[in-house]
Amino acid sequence: MQANLNTTQSNDEFMRDPSVVMDLRRLGSFYPYKLSFMRKLIRKIMRQKWKISIDHFNLDNDGYGEIIYDIKTPKDCFHFVVFSNFLDPNERTDRVIAEQWDITLTLRHGKFDQNQLEMLRNNVPLQEKGRMSSNTIVLSRANRSSRNFDYVIDQLSSGQQPSIEKIKEVGYIYRTTAVYGSGKFGMADWEKVRTHYKDFSEPFSAEMFSCFMIRQFSFDQVEHIARIKSPKDSVALEKSTKINLGIGNATGLGMAPFLIKHPLLINNWIEKREKVLCEILKTTQPDENRLAALLSLAQRAFHHLDEINSENKTQNKINKNAAEDLKRMVSWIPKNKKAITNWTDLLDHISLNYGVETQEIANTILIEIYPDIALDMENYNYIDEKYELMPKMSLIELQNIIEEKYKWALKYNFKKAKNNSVFWYRSEEKMEPRLGQRGLDEGVEKEMLIGVAKIVSKCYDSICTISNNSIIKSVGEFVFAHPEYRKIIRRIQTLSKTIYGEIRANLLEEDVMPIHLLRCKLSFFGVGKFDPKSRLWLRNTMFQGAPIIDDIADDYKDDWFFPTIETSEQNRDNEIH
Repeated sequence: MQANLNTTQSNDEFMRDPSVVMDLRRLGSFYPYKLSFMRKLIRKIMRQKWKISIDHFNLDNDGYGEIIYDIKTPKDCFHFVVFSNFLDPNERTDRVIAEQWDITLTLRHGKFDQNQLEMLRNNVPLQEKGRMSSNTIVLSRANRSSRNFDYVIDQLSSGQQPSIEKIKEVGYIYRTTAVYGSGKFGMADWEKVRTHYKDFSEPFSAEMFSCFMIRQFSFDQVEHIARIKSPKDSVALEKSTKINLGIGNATGLGMAPFLIKHPLLINNWIEKREKVLCEILKTTQPDENRLAALLSLAQRAFHHLDEINSENKTQNKINKNAAEDLKRMVSWIPKNKKAITNWTDLLDHISLNYGVETQEIANTILIEIYPDIALDMENYNYIDEKYELMPKMSLIELQNIIEEKYKWALKYNFKKAKNNSVFWYRSEEKMEPRLGQRGLDEGVEKEMLIGVAKIVSKCYDSICTISNNSIIKSVGEFVFAHPEYRKIIRRIQTLSKTIYGEIRANLLEEDVMPIHLLRCKLSFFGVGKFDPKSRLWLRNTMFQGAPIIDDIADDYKDDWFFPTIETSEQNRDNEIH
């Protein structure tokens, strides 16, 4: 499948066809890029010079207690509260059914009020079972890395830094298991956050900032315990070691339905990425410096892939194949650089000769070496996610839209068991999405509308059964006769104006891979080093290679793209202009 062929659904010949971009396997091959949310957040923090300090420190000798951080931005102030409690190692789990965690935390608006501490102690550690106040923006929890936490403390207390090899195995000290926002458990809803707390007015920026602060807490806590353990011999984490350490994350099926339920938002994310790539293809040409930059970043990407430590054989094979492709690409380009007169031909060569992962790495690198073009599109455009029914549209026009825009959905035969094997529902206990086996598991009557292809096909079949002599001529008349299709028709009509709104996959088939949905969304967050634990959940690393709060006063260079452990320090100050 070629990745860079032009689209018939855009007026711009350089925009990629949605049949290519919205393929589920390709979406599951996306990588963080210049406008990923973490990159944008760090640029904002560094360039606006946010002031982050410890307001309240109350950890005992074992690191239990609380720390409260004060955050001052040019516009506002916030506080970040972390509670650390003893957790029996046998109780430590990434699963959403857990009821205790090593740390629990919250991001709140305003200056910290000491009088609220007891209320926070009584509620934040309870997570879903607690209640938050309306100035609370994020609620989260995290667990220690069983392989790194004690090891890092032992190293620091003996006067040593953690070894690079150990960090390569697990590149973090803590791993988050859930990050809640947008009005859950009494917190400020998204509309309030967006309009009242301007520093976090972009989707997921508050959640990403909370993960950045968990990373900072992990440094402060292990250094504190090491000092108590060995006052004379202990050392602090070196800056380069801190940069090498990120924050881990475990993400499960709960994230997958988001991409289906918010297609206008997803279209915005993907269309912006594609427009940056399109603008580069239209307005720039390869030269000696840009080709050298591309080769340098391709080599960095190779080392980045080589550092990923996963027990998943499939992922290891994907990473190995992509790394081998990158090595071949790095060897091929210098030999043929005189013939590389435009980027489109190069990307088409990559599409024809290398795998999907390598194609998306190449696209991401190309965006990285033209930062000015990417940053010109950095401003967030608010998306009002309204899905409106157009009742006056003729039924013939709706039928034509389905045939044109949903041709991919009509190709599935849902009478075949394999194409209608699973159903999505929410668990009663945690209200988290789950996959059920149709015909075997209970709960099919509670099925979520995730199988877009199936419901579109059923709607289309119903339209086709209406004879020319029928009195039903408009969408409004059809919906009155078939109210079960109201929601999907509203979606079809709204998304007909988008390019990348619909993921082109049957999410009900027996071998569906929800992990591709997770990875797609996480790539826009800025997450890297994916480690699948099954087709339903994965671990990953956030902010590895990113600056730390001590860097805020420095001249910031935005260069932690495809971070590598060995070179995270020496690669800084090499941002491409």
